[in-house]
Amino acid sequence: MSTSTPVIAVVNDDTAFLDLMNQLLTDEGYDCFIHVVGSTAYEKVKEAAPDLVVLDIRMGDPEAGWHVLDMMRLDPETRDIPVIVCSADALQLREKNERLRQQNAQSIEKPFDLEELLTMVSGVVGKAPSQASQTSD
Repeated sequence: MSTSTPVIAVVNDDTAFLDLMNQLLTDEGYDCFIHVVGSTAYEKVKEAAPDLVVLDIRMGDPEAGWHVLDMMRLDPETRDIPVIVCSADALQLREKNERLRQQNAQSIEKPFDLEELLTMVSGVVGKAPSQASQTSD
């Protein structure tokens, strides 16, 4: 069993959301990498090689997140990195559900329950070492 801490990249254009995610994931014991610019997100994700990407679909341009996801899936170095797409555009998530399935990406609608997101994260990358060793009171 690996003891390395999973790295989670969060790509979003909302700095308040990024701050929240950074705090939440760090508190849970994950290493968090945040990126705010959609146009350079793919390059930064490739460089960071995270264990998971939490990706906003609409970052200024309604297609920005889809572009990042497409680029990741076309590149052999990033094609297998799990992605959780999050968006407040519930209609778009439902309309593009088949595309998400084909791209092997999960989705969650904003606003979401933090515990629901953490359950998805731990289901993909496992618990962070600091969380896995803790016991419930």
